[in-house]
Amino acid sequence: MPAPEDGPLLTQATGETVLRYHLCWKHRDLDGVMALYHPDIQYHDFFQNRVLGLSELREYVRSSMPRDPEEALEHSDRIRLDGDTAFIQYRMTLRGGEGLVSFRSSEAITVRDGLIWRVNEYASLVHEQRDSQAPGTPRPAASRLGLSPRQLSFMAQDLQQYFERQQAYLDPQLDLQRVAEECGYSRNQISYLLNQVLGQSFYRYVNQARLQHLLAALDRATPPVRIDELAFAAGFNSLSAFYSCFRQHTGLSPKAYVKQISLRARAQDKP
Repeated sequence: MPAPEDGPLLTQATGETVLRYHLCWKHRDLDGVMALYHPDIQYHDFFQNRVLGLSELREYVRSSMPRDPEEALEHSDRIRLDGDTAFIQYRMTLRGGEGLVSFRSSEAITVRDGLIWRVNEYASLVHEQRDSQAPGTPRPAASRLGLSPRQLSFMAQDLQQYFERQQAYLDPQLDLQRVAEECGYSRNQISYLLNQVLGQSFYRYVNQARLQHLLAALDRATPPVRIDELAFAAGFNSLSAFYSCFRQHTGLSPKAYVKQISLRARAQDKP
């Protein structure tokens, strides 16, 4: 234990180290973060129920670090200090599909020899879809699947970018296993993201992507419009599924929607 007179100096040194650590995270400086870890670091991630040493932390930090300025990671309190330990609180909000999921996280960071020696990270769900966790389950399913709050956010971005760039939804035989493999995640992880974070089944998510593709094609189409052919070209393998998805999204039947587009086009062409 430090002598009483050393207390203020110890607290100041702790604050300086943790502030540098915080700024390295903020500026996405992976090497800077790693340089601040003590050789004997133990990083306790209680959400995933994992303890990581120095050899495992580089990949963990790289995958957890924010990728762009739009990620919703907001510190909810100032850094609080108590001798060789600092306390940080923040909130992570993931946006996507029809739902929001938020996590409240706190970290207790202990400093030794000017380096970070212990990190205890706690995360809890603030809001999740109603049936995401059965009563009595000790930990959220996300933790059992090896997903941290930050990683769930990255998964949502990766999935969206995969659909936008690869347009795999155009294949009527597309299935969950293929999407998971091509995104680099397990089937269970993608399933959890869709059902519990985005609030959609896999097929609803895919059909929404197909519908957006079809609506864009409709805007470019010239009469006469063969909407059934456009539906199959967009990846729908069932007209009944297409009609149901279309009406849910637009509130109109495909025929009524095309007629509406045609009337607007004629109105715009009038002098």
